[in-house]
Amino acid sequence: MPKNNIPLDANNGLGNDGQPANPAKASGVPIQFFDSPFAAPQSREDVKFNAVGFYVYEDGRRVAVGFDITPFLEGPSIEVTIANDNGEPAGSLTVIETNQTNFSLTMHLRDENPTDLYYVTVTLYYATPETERMDVYTHTATFDVSKPGEQLRD
Repeated sequence: MPKNNIPLDANNGLGNDGQPANPAKASGVPIQFFDSPFAAPQSREDVKFNAVGFYVYEDGRRVAVGFDITPFLEGPSIEVTIANDNGEPAGSLTVIETNQTNFSLTMHLRDENPTDLYYVTVTLYYATPETERMDVYTHTATFDVSKPGEQLRD
């Protein structure tokens, strides 16, 4: 056993050729960097939401917003705004230059006069301090807080 108490394998981490072993090659499992081998990263103009989903919590005052985005070359930013059925703002969220294509975030509904139905607008955009904001995709959807659980919207 080596001094650091970590056992070595039979080849001391080396392949049969004496070179450092390649774990991906040794396991026989190909490494894929994207969910689908056909889903190549897209340029700014071709990035969009594949799906937007909601999970309404039992308390009716929190909702997880899930995003599925096409693979991208440059990380887009996301703006989410929620309004209740009376048109009153209920929440907003901004994600700056995400590096994930599939994730969710929980939002708290903060409107003073809650309703059952809420309207959501989600926008993918690119912006830098040197350039104007470029909206590339906008998606609108609704969710109903009187129905806790998952509510998917394509």
